[in-house]
Amino acid sequence: MTRTPPPATDRLDPERMDAHFVSDAPFDPTADEVMPEARRKELEAGYWRLVWWKLRRHRLAVASGLVLIALYLIVVFAEILAPYALGDRDTDHIYAPPQPVHLFHEGRFVGPFVYPLVYELDMTRLQRTYTPDTTRPQPIRFFCAGSDYRFWGLIPGDFRLMCAPEGGTLFLLGTDRLGQDMFSRLLYGTRISMTVGLLGIAVSFVIGITLGGLAGYFGGWVDTVVQRMIEILRSLPELPLWMALSAAVPVTWSPIVVFFCITLILGLIDWPGLARAVRSKLLALREEEYVTAATLMGARPARVIGRHLLPNFASHLIASVTLSIPGMILGETALSFLGLGLRPPVTSWGVMLTEAQNIEAVVLYPWLMTPMAAVMIAVLAFNFLGDGLRDAADPYD
Repeated sequence: MTRTPPPATDRLDPERMDAHFVSDAPFDPTADEVMPEARRKELEAGYWRLVWWKLRRHRLAVASGLVLIALYLIVVFAEILAPYALGDRDTDHIYAPPQPVHLFHEGRFVGPFVYPLVYELDMTRLQRTYTPDTTRPQPIRFFCAGSDYRFWGLIPGDFRLMCAPEGGTLFLLGTDRLGQDMFSRLLYGTRISMTVGLLGIAVSFVIGITLGGLAGYFGGWVDTVVQRMIEILRSLPELPLWMALSAAVPVTWSPIVVFFCITLILGLIDWPGLARAVRSKLLALREEEYVTAATLMGARPARVIGRHLLPNFASHLIASVTLSIPGMILGETALSFLGLGLRPPVTSWGVMLTEAQNIEAVVLYPWLMTPMAAVMIAVLAFNFLGDGLRDAADPYD
């Protein structure tokens, strides 16, 4: 008895089977299935491109990334964006309230302008009372020459994005007790507060990667020593330790030296979390076949760790770093607010908040709290971006 072969339409084509297993559509052996172009691009894309595609779908993370880009543009161009130079004082406008920007005056379009402030001394409450003179609109000047400055302390210049009106003032966020423009100081403070986070995380990153990598790759007594160091640092309360180390910085040191000391202190305390994450990853990856192959070919431990192990979870490291920077910013702000961090003439968000330490200032001059809003925006932006990066880098999502 001979067996009749199945018809050609019932035979399974291996190429169709492969197309079926990479597609979400139900399998039909009789259909001439064509892989969609979008699915084909997804299968051919590299890992980092897939991470970017997933990150783009996280709208909150993308918006947070744009906010951070804007903040770091302020870091670079603070002198050009600020209407006043750092240290400029107007003793006639002490504790002046914010001047809102208007576009229309008496129903007529004038463009961006402010009303001048007229003050009277209230002898009953012993404070100045400011009232806007709504009869004299003063147009804001753009792309103008303002007070002299040195760009990043190196290049002299006077070009500014916007300047105060001729013979007027431009206090978008009010002034402080010395008559300094809060908006300009906030822009200059962004440079210090945002760079402290980057420099601090750089120190933490180097220490965490080195010690965590050694502990995870070698194990044994190296792992034991690193783990005990992490546990000791984790057991210490961070804020008192920050305060103790910051108080040890001599007051006579220059502001630049103090800045780097505070950065170093924040980095030296923040590395245990990153080291523990690196250790756990390396413990899982060091048993992989490619690691054994690299070792048998004579690769040194430093090369195995740096060229083979760390790149396999680089995206997770980036997400961890992004989530650690807010801690650095909050640490600098807390130390400066308590008078143990950066000190005048250096301007940071924490230094600016020292003027709002009493309830009287908060009640009478609430615009002194605007640096707190900047801290909140920066911290939330980093957290949202870090969450988006972590979700995008998750291969099981």
